[in-house]
Amino acid sequence: MNPAQAFTQVDAFTDRPFAGNPAAVCLLAQARDAECLQLVAREMNLAETGFLVRRPDGFDLRWFTPALEVELCGHATLASAHVLWEAGHLPAGETARFHTRSGLLTAARADGLIWLDFPATPAEPATAPAELEPGLGIVPRWVGRTRFDYLVELESDAAVRSLAPDLTRLGRIATRGIIVTARSEGAGQDFVSRFFGPAAGVPEDPVTGSAHCALAPFWGERLGRTELTGYQASARGGLVRTRLKGDRVLLGGEAVTVVRGEVLG
Repeated sequence: MNPAQAFTQVDAFTDRPFAGNPAAVCLLAQARDAECLQLVAREMNLAETGFLVRRPDGFDLRWFTPALEVELCGHATLASAHVLWEAGHLPAGETARFHTRSGLLTAARADGLIWLDFPATPAEPATAPAELEPGLGIVPRWVGRTRFDYLVELESDAAVRSLAPDLTRLGRIATRGIIVTARSEGAGQDFVSRFFGPAAGVPEDPVTGSAHCALAPFWGERLGRTELTGYQASARGGLVRTRLKGDRVLLGGEAVTVVRGEVLG
């Protein structure tokens, strides 16, 4: 990537630095090939790096983990919208439009949050793969499969928080990741979750926006509500507000810029 390319590192789904989920955002002057983007993402070594290219009706957006390109990512989309507004690439009140591998996604500011409009990815009941139970070290209450991940319900909030999985075993499962969830016992939270994606180069993701495209319909059906708050109980932690709208899910969160720099390679 030559000449030098500016990047911004943002902590997403948090209102304070060094919490939530860090993502790097690069606004490119022109499209680059996937090999180049993958090398930059590997160098960043964050769960996701988002690459933006302006177009007449918005921005093309691609997301890369250190290991591969993914089809949907919430926190790097939230971070991208935050950077576009903060740096003046979009007027403060204008909706951000992103053309992605999952179609058109938008981001807008309302109620003190950034709201992403994403496709719902509901889970269907599924047979647990052979490595799932030994990999998690616990017997699931329910197992389902979404477009991208396995969704696993455990018996309690405490079981989710204390989970110490065998990531080598989970990495043998042919899926982007494993979402583990239970009803929350925390004040102001409806459900708790964690996300493990060793096969995608992300051992544990701090806060996974796209996982909530499955968690919102899952818990919405069980709790009989369309507006829910999820807490992702990683070491960094983060809150994701969700609103169900038919086959779409609105994901609400905050973001904080923590690093600005240049890629010189």
